[in-house]
Parts: sequence; structure tokens; C-alpha cells
Amino acid sequence: MFIYKYHRMTTKVSGIGITEYRFENMRDVIDKYANDGWRYVGFVPVLQRGNGYIEEIELIFEKEKS
Repeated sequence: MFIYKYHRMTTKVSGIGITEYRFENMRDVIDKYANDGWRYVGFVPVLQRGNGYIEEIELIFEKEKS
């Protein structure tokens, strides 16, 4: 059996004329959880704009229940 943990991330929006949506430090977050024994399994969009840009996601981690 597995247990799950979720980490919500919000985009940083930047740019003039051309808007750029970026999730900062995502690799650092994944590495932090991995060092604590969690395995990254994917993400789920939580908040999406009408134009299709994803503003918030939840990273999903799992590990075996001990």
C-alpha cells in the first residue's frame, strides 16, 4: 500500500508583450522529496486560465506505507 503527498506550485508570470509562465524551483522541490524517501509520480493542473495556460499544479509523490 502507498501513501501520497501533494505539493502545490504557482507559476511566476513574466514578460512584456509575450507572457511567460514558469514554475520555479520545481526540480529542487522534487529532489527534496526524493531525499526524504518520496517518489515523484506526476502532476495535476489545479488552476488553468481561459487561454489554456496552467497557473497552478500539484506535484504528486508516493512512498510505501511502513
